[in-house]
Amino acid sequence: MITMALQEVIANIRSITYLVEPEDDLRTITAVHDQIDKEAAVRKRDLENAHANLKALARVLDAARTSSTRPLSVPSAERHAENLNHLDTTRLSLAKALNDAESAVASKQAELTRLKEELRQLEECNPAAEHQLDGTPLRLRIYRGLGIQPILDEDGNLDRVLVESTSHDIHVVKFGNGTPDEDLIEQIWKLSMS
Repeated sequence: MITMALQEVIANIRSITYLVEPEDDLRTITAVHDQIDKEAAVRKRDLENAHANLKALARVLDAARTSSTRPLSVPSAERHAENLNHLDTTRLSLAKALNDAESAVASKQAELTRLKEELRQLEECNPAAEHQLDGTPLRLRIYRGLGIQPILDEDGNLDRVLVESTSHDIHVVKFGNGTPDEDLIEQIWKLSMS
């Protein structure tokens, strides 16, 4: 019986040996390891690509976030509206001032035209010639305004001239003593300027 059992065990081991072929199992295990390595490499590459895409998207998000915020140099919407209102008010006041200035210019041009016409008319007429006026009283008044007052003798001839200087001193210039009139006139002017 033992022998028979032993023979049966040996027969079972032989049938198992035929079933278990170590070379095929080794090849299968090697193939499975190669497949696992390939899958791991593919997963690692996919993971690296996913990380690269994530970083690129993060940069795009930061750029979008930065571009969507209002820079400090740009005023807020309320401040911009206030600036527009202020500029509109300024524009209206400048337009009114420009209109007033244009009206004033038009008025002054009309006045200038009128004055030019008056000047032309005055230049055409000569009231002194029309009335034959003597300019001597006017010249005497001008001389007196300058501080020069002629004194006449009994015959109506020039005897002497009183000259008031700019320092309010009074000087007398005597005529008819043989000095040329040009020298006396020069002396009068010098005394009036002293």
